[in-house]
Amino acid sequence: MKRKEKFFKRNGGFLLQQEVSSNDGSVEKTKLFNSEELEKATDHYIKDRILGQGGQGTVYKGMLSDGKIVAVKRSKVVDEGKVEQFINEVVILSQINHRNIVKLLGCCLETDVPLLVYKFVPNGTLFQHIHDPNEEFPLLWDMRFRIAREVAGALSYLHYAASIPIYHRDIKSTNILLDEKYKAKVSDFGTSRSVAVNQTHLTTLVQGTFGYLDPECFQSSQFTDKSDVYSFGVVIVEILTGQKPISSTRSQESRSLVKHFMESMEENHLLEILDPRILKEGRREEMIAVAYLARRCLNLNGKKRPTMKDVLVELEGIRMSQGGPTIHQNYEEVEYNTTDLTEAWDVASTSTETF
Repeated sequence: MKRKEKFFKRNGGFLLQQEVSSNDGSVEKTKLFNSEELEKATDHYIKDRILGQGGQGTVYKGMLSDGKIVAVKRSKVVDEGKVEQFINEVVILSQINHRNIVKLLGCCLETDVPLLVYKFVPNGTLFQHIHDPNEEFPLLWDMRFRIAREVAGALSYLHYAASIPIYHRDIKSTNILLDEKYKAKVSDFGTSRSVAVNQTHLTTLVQGTFGYLDPECFQSSQFTDKSDVYSFGVVIVEILTGQKPISSTRSQESRSLVKHFMESMEENHLLEILDPRILKEGRREEMIAVAYLARRCLNLNGKKRPTMKDVLVELEGIRMSQGGPTIHQNYEEVEYNTTDLTEAWDVASTSTETF
């Protein structure tokens, strides 16, 4: 009992209680699981149950005593900064209720490292489906378009409809899970931050994954809602091209997918870099319209990027128009300086992939 109490305190139990009491009821009561229950559910965290590993922890598949399948995220470290990040994820996810955002079921704070328990999302990540495709179930254009629209809806909700505006700060294809019907579920809120309604940006240490990171944020250390828009733009380009954001197989000059994409757009070679798997399906007008939208999301000047609400409306408009005359609105000039982006890439690439 004393050991569990010690872990509860060290893992931020009192911080969580404080956050819950200071949120005036906007945070739902989080279910606290006991350690034995989760050990049994994951078969003592054996390797066979590992679903994935990231910078913040390892995720295991588990089955609770009532038969419910869950994903248990086990944090890697317990230093003070990480504990705060962990409690932050609990608090933020407790405020969120959206069909395209992964559902938090509860947490466990009485173990040596803190644990989060989510509803299990069975069909892997968007990254896996794009870059390591299942030949029996290829990710066709219709499905890719729907996933893009669902992620845009989730981000629009976080920015505008959540009880407090939330910036995700690490949007990437590995953080987009697919459920049994291949619907998108945005996950991993460890670096997310909620902001006051009248607040326009966060001044922060640069966090995020290189290749998806807003160069403006990298240079100014100011994270805005438009930084999530930039990262979403990278995901859209990934969906369109089937290529990774940073690739050693491309030439040194085109190692950054964003740079490669922007140059192809400028030189009118877009069709040459689209994923052949979706290009053969037709719907080129739709793909081109989505590419122009991605281009605007990737504007180096954050103020000139659309909001996530605008992006969602435009994606819905593209689908409804089905290649009609409204599809070519918003083909405006985009500020894009190859040198700036290359410099940002050179500086960042000397560090690790995840900041």
